Amino acid sequence: MESCPSVKNILLLDSEGNRVAVKYYSDDWQTNSAKEAFEKSVFTKTQKTNARAEAEIAMFENNVVVYKFAQDLHFFVTGGDDENELILSTVLQGFFDAVGLLLRGNVDKKEALENLDLILLCLDEIVDGGIILETDANLIAGKVATHSIDSGAPLSEQTISQALATAREHLTRSLLNV
Repeated sequence: MESCPSVKNILLLDSEGNRVAVKYYSDDWQTNSAKEAFEKSVFTKTQKTNARAEAEIAMFENNVVVYKFAQDLHFFVTGGDDENELILSTVLQGFFDAVGLLLRGNVDKKEALENLDLILLCLDEIVDGGIILETDANLIAGKVATHSIDSGAPLSEQTISQALATAREHLTRSLLNV
């Protein structure tokens, strides 16, 4: 019986191999030090490659690792050695593009750290418990944006989509309170 495609982890590291945002969905790495050692190893193995235009694929410690770089950020998605590389690549591209949308094209470490909450929400929208939920960057960014809306802000300071989401939320509340 075929199982659902799954992801073991999603990593966002800086240009020195340090964590920016990471999520592990597998018990393959029990301790934090084991996770950090894996991150350093993957970073060291991939740092000399040029994965800026397209995603690259590597086998590492019986895992398939798909990765892509943007400025001083390194994006990684890891799956089991029997996982489909195209599916992992689609997850990576969805994450990469959603982060680009959320950071308004300014994908670098400084912006990522300033908007870490959006990136972590983005990870939650893409994968839950290792199961892939969504790979469309526009849908991911849209869901993250609606989660992060300050509904208390005046409508004049919200974008059209934020204002519509706020109006929908108020309408829902009023209908449920009847």
